[in-house]
Amino acid sequence: MSSRIIIQATINGEPMEFLADERDSLLEALRERIGLTGSKEGCNNGNCGACAVILDGRLVNSCVVMAAELQGANITTVEGLANGGELIPLQTAFLEDAALQCGICTPGFLVASKALLDFNPNPSEYEIRYWLAGNLCRCTGYDKIIRAVQHAATQMRA
Repeated sequence: MSSRIIIQATINGEPMEFLADERDSLLEALRERIGLTGSKEGCNNGNCGACAVILDGRLVNSCVVMAAELQGANITTVEGLANGGELIPLQTAFLEDAALQCGICTPGFLVASKALLDFNPNPSEYEIRYWLAGNLCRCTGYDKIIRAVQHAATQMRA
């Protein structure tokens, strides 16, 4: 039988304290303990990127990070990308360029793309494709996603 632990972390800019099972992944804690369901469970083994979050400035798949590791962490999920109710240019570009279909992979692509643009505001197509290689999509064929990231990068630099 596993025990519960108290986690204190900053999630999407808000200090939070929550109770997690010692065996919970970050993904499970976000979805089941906190109610942030934007990060999706695709593969649950770190291979699809649907659950990507930014943890202490690094892009990670939340399904392979244990909640017990989160003490004092700073986490950004897809819910934390927008400025209040206003979408950031990346989210707008995904909508305008139809870079989403079923929506399972979209949160992970958005978070990964945000991490990329924070790291490199002017990525080449090759760099975008390389950075997003850990995110899988069965619907879009990736080209619209790549174009949306390029579109957002151009808007953000302007």
